[in-house]
Amino acid sequence: MAMMTSDSDFQVAELPMTEGTEVDPADVVAADAAARAFAARQGGSARESAGDEVGRALVVVVDDRVAHGDVDSPLGPLVGELLEEAGFHVDATILVPGDEVEIRNALNTAVIGGVDLVVSVGGVGVGARDVTPEATEPLLDRRLRGIEEAVRSSGLAAGATDGGLSRGLAGISGQTLVVNIADSRAAVRDGMATVAPLAKHVISNIRDF
Repeated sequence: MAMMTSDSDFQVAELPMTEGTEVDPADVVAADAAARAFAARQGGSARESAGDEVGRALVVVVDDRVAHGDVDSPLGPLVGELLEEAGFHVDATILVPGDEVEIRNALNTAVIGGVDLVVSVGGVGVGARDVTPEATEPLLDRRLRGIEEAVRSSGLAAGATDGGLSRGLAGISGQTLVVNIADSRAAVRDGMATVAPLAKHVISNIRDF
């Protein structure tokens, strides 16, 4: 999930003062800017030194009620947690309703943003609002049917019926791997356990070209 650094995380640099000294507001602004720049450099160095991240990922949760704020979904945080455990940095989680255009726009945002992996959760069943595969297919340059079948097979074996019957797609869009999974906790856990090692292999191959 995207982490936005709040202003409270920065401290304005203190300026040396003696009694009767007048402080130029421009100096305060300059000192604050310097402090922020230093913090940004430190954060960048920490990220560069980590070196163990597989790549960047983005999560798209497809659910009418969640997108409209009627209920909270634990699935976005769960997918994010599983991705981070697999070594990915999760840029953000996007919530969209079961609308083909909105789903496609969210996926396209991830592709244009250059993430290595985008995982959508939900909208892969047989209901009237289950249109994630239809939104995904036009974006794919190459289908990866092996991943699709692996997710379905492992879902059935694990007793995650919705995962086993999922119409979800997987494929490459530009330099991004896109995967649709079903939206039960069992399907998410099993699907991510199947997808994560395969995604690492695919991403490595994409980077080699």
